[in-house]
Amino acid sequence: MFLFGLGKLVYVVVLIINAIAVLSEDRFLARIGWGRIPQEPAFGQTYDTTSVKSKTINLIASVRTVMRIPLIVINTVIIIYELILG
Repeated sequence: MFLFGLGKLVYVVVLIINAIAVLSEDRFLARIGWGRIPQEPAFGQTYDTTSVKSKTINLIASVRTVMRIPLIVINTVIIIYELILG
């Protein structure tokens, strides 16, 4: 019974990572001010790299960069598993 819940948890984690990976930086993230390139700071100001927003932007960019190939493999395995044992 425990493994059934664990399998659903794996599906949820993969779906969340897929959702992060497909966010378009040009179409969506830049429009809401979450693009990777920060806006030009005013005179005498520096970029804030310690805020939650900047850390979230870096996390999204990292997931999109690092998880591209593994997500293809993981999604393929899940699709084949569902087709065979579905």
